[in-house]
Amino acid sequence: MKRSLVRTAFAHRSFAVGAVLTGLLLLAALLSMVWTPWSPYDIDVPNKLQGPSAGHWLGTDSIGRDVASLLLVGARNSILVGVIAVGIGLTVGTALGLLASTRRGWTEEIIMRLSDFSFAFPAILSAIMMTAVFGPGMVNSIIAIGISNIPIFARVTRGSANAIQSREFITAARACGKGPWRITLEHVMPNILSVLIVQATIQFALAILAEAALSYLGLGTQPPQPSWGRMLSEAQTLLFQAPMLAVYPGVAIAMAVLGLNLLGDGLRDLLDPRLARKR
Repeated sequence: MKRSLVRTAFAHRSFAVGAVLTGLLLLAALLSMVWTPWSPYDIDVPNKLQGPSAGHWLGTDSIGRDVASLLLVGARNSILVGVIAVGIGLTVGTALGLLASTRRGWTEEIIMRLSDFSFAFPAILSAIMMTAVFGPGMVNSIIAIGISNIPIFARVTRGSANAIQSREFITAARACGKGPWRITLEHVMPNILSVLIVQATIQFALAILAEAALSYLGLGTQPPQPSWGRMLSEAQTLLFQAPMLAVYPGVAIAMAVLGLNLLGDGLRDLLDPRLARKR
């Protein structure tokens, strides 16, 4: 049974490609925790802007740091930001969405209107405001991205839960004397879990992209911690002298976002067979 599920999953092109790219991202992050070719914090100015070699596989940057090491540790920081930010949005947003679906009335209206209001403050704008008050840093960017994810998960949860609430087995559960919260936990939540998993995968990709954008603007991960976005920012003044310094982090961001989006698209089809049949 497990083998057939694995075969079905990897027979889906989007899922297979997304799983491979996401696996490489996770592998790079895990590898950076135990080994890197060089320390990403070592500065070697006499050997700056070197091309790829046996000693430095992808060359060195403008202050002599090993580019391969920076990319590996940057993958770890991107995943860290993505996991925590999506975790914030998933936890708080799901709770609010379930509350809105279960209580209805004014509770639902207030939560949905607050969600609409929060859409006026995307991650980058929220980070700019938080930076003005608390200063730039990874923690503030995580909080800003996490807050921007809350209304998205709240809306997805509320819409999916409302659809489940109208099903016959929910009516049968009510007839058996089950309360609204017991129905929500025992029947609604398991049936919307697949939707939340797919949405979390997509938001993970957007969180990585947002973190790179914030770091590019100088609002995200601060030196000396490596960041793909800041690598792009530092490379923009050297495009004609060392163009590959911008290519490497740019490709890393593109592949990470592409892999997670393809993985989410594949999971959506696999977890909802009706979509697979339409295709």
